[in-house]
Amino acid sequence: MTDPAASTADGAAIARRGSVRTSEFLGLSRQVKEAGLLRRRYGYYWTALISVPIAYSVSVVLFIWIGDSWWQLLTAVGFAVLFTQTAFLGHDAAHRQIFRSGKWNDWTSLVIADLFVGLSYGWWQHKHTRHHANPNKEGIDPDINLPVIAITTAQADARRGRPGRWLMAHQGWFFFPILALEGLSLHASGIRRVLSREPIARRWVEIVFIATRLGGFAIVVLLVLSPGKAAAFVAIQLALFGFYMGMSFAPNHKGMPIVPKSLKLDFLRRQVMTSRNIRGGLLVDVGMGGLNYQIEHHLFPSMPRPHLRRAAPIVASYCRARGIPYTQTGLVESYRIVVRYINSAGLGESDPFSCPLVAQRQTLG
Repeated sequence: MTDPAASTADGAAIARRGSVRTSEFLGLSRQVKEAGLLRRRYGYYWTALISVPIAYSVSVVLFIWIGDSWWQLLTAVGFAVLFTQTAFLGHDAAHRQIFRSGKWNDWTSLVIADLFVGLSYGWWQHKHTRHHANPNKEGIDPDINLPVIAITTAQADARRGRPGRWLMAHQGWFFFPILALEGLSLHASGIRRVLSREPIARRWVEIVFIATRLGGFAIVVLLVLSPGKAAAFVAIQLALFGFYMGMSFAPNHKGMPIVPKSLKLDFLRRQVMTSRNIRGGLLVDVGMGGLNYQIEHHLFPSMPRPHLRRAAPIVASYCRARGIPYTQTGLVESYRIVVRYINSAGLGESDPFSCPLVAQRQTLG
C-alpha cells in the first residue's frame, strides 16, 4: 500500500525540483540581460538589410554582363552563397532579432524569404517553431523526421529491409551528398504549402512574392544563357544552395541526445543538452550565419546575432557550475559526429549517443 505521507513528500520534492530548475534559467537570463546582450543592434541590421538589394542588383548586372558563357558556372556559386546568406538574415528577422515590433520582423522575414530567396516564410515558420519548442524530441521535432535518412533507431527499424540493409548501415556517408537536393526540396515544400488548403497567413502575398522571385530569376537565366548552360547554371546554384544550408544546420543537433516523446525536461536543459556549438573565429561566425552558437540561439532566440559570441562564455560558465553538459566542437569534428551517429542509427544501435543526464532525469521524473 502506498504511504500518503510519502506520496505527498515525493510530490513536494518534484515540485521543488521544477521550481529550482525554472529559476535556474531565470538566473541565466538575468545575467545575459544585465550584460546588455538582448538589446537591439539596429546599425548592424540596417546595414545588412540595405546591402541585400544592392548585392542582388550587382550580381544580376554582373550575370548579364558576362553573358552566354561557361564562366557563369562560377556566378552560380556566388548566387548560392548570396541566397544562403540572405536566408540567414531572414532567419534572424523571423526570430524577432532585428526590430522590437513583431509586425516589422514578420514582414521583413516574409520579404527576404519569399521575394529574395524564394522560400515560404509561413511554411518555414510553422516548421521551425516546432523545432525550437522541442529540439530532438521524438515524434515532435520535424527536423529529425527526414524522408530519406533515419535519425532514430525506431525510424531505421521501420525502413530496414534486406535490399537496403547495407545502405542503412552506411547512410551517414550519403547524408551530405543528399543535401545537394535540399535546395530543390526547400523550394518545393514552400510552394506546396502556399498552394495547399492548410492555414497560412498572407497566402496571396507569399504566392506573388515566390512567383516573382522564382519566375523572374528563371526568365533572366533563360534570356542570358543557352538552354544547356542555363540547365547547368540552375543545377549548380540549387545544389550548392541546398548543400550550404544543410551544412550550416546539420552540425547543430544531429548526433546530440534524442529525447523520448514522454520525457519532460526543463527549458534550460532541454535546449542546452540537445544543441551543439561550433568553435571558430569570424569566418565560421559569418559562414554559418551565427548558427554556430546554437545553444545561445536556442536559449535566447531573439538575441541579435552579433551578441551570440559574447553570450557563449556566460552560458558555458553558468552550465558548468550546475553540471549541465555544454557541448562545443570544431566544424570538421562535428561532421564526423553526424556521420558516425547516423550510421549508428542505421545499424539499429540502441541509444548510440545516450546522455547520462537525460537518463537520470527520466528516472527522477
